[in-house]
Amino acid sequence: MKKLTLVTIFAALMMISSAAVAQTTASGTLTVSATVNGTISLVFNSDPAGVALTGSGSNAATLAFGTVQAFGGVLTTGVTRTAGASSFTVSSPVDIFVDKANVASSNYTLKAQLGSADAVNTWTVGGVGVTNGPAATITATGAYTTNVAETIALTIPFSTASGTSINNSIIFTATAN
Repeated sequence: MKKLTLVTIFAALMMISSAAVAQTTASGTLTVSATVNGTISLVFNSDPAGVALTGSGSNAATLAFGTVQAFGGVLTTGVTRTAGASSFTVSSPVDIFVDKANVASSNYTLKAQLGSADAVNTWTVGGVGVTNGPAATITATGAYTTNVAETIALTIPFSTASGTSINNSIIFTATAN
């Protein structure tokens, strides 16, 4: 009986010390601050009437015209071809989507320029010629949060040798107005 009483008293003392430990607390205050910066984003989407872009929905997509020729042959789905007197043009619409957050502007300016010089072929975006010189204005009042179709066109001279690979990039810049 004495042993049982001692065990009970010991257990009770252990619970009391555990309860005392559990009530020990500490507190602190964390001050939080942030500065909001306005931003816009630009992504390329596949236009339903155009070539399916690789990387559609991102700001780094690829438009592959595929194998092209001035006359006949099968073109990649979404490519349009027009033959002239000394050259031919392949084109496809591409949707450009610009969004904004924390920006008061109601529209944006879209500019484009080639990533590298091309002394042989002619490039246009939305009917506006683009080179690797100063960026060309494609639109001065673009609408936010909507896909805006811009036709990308590449004009190739008939004098271009068969098997020639044409590669370049078009750098787009959207600026909030």
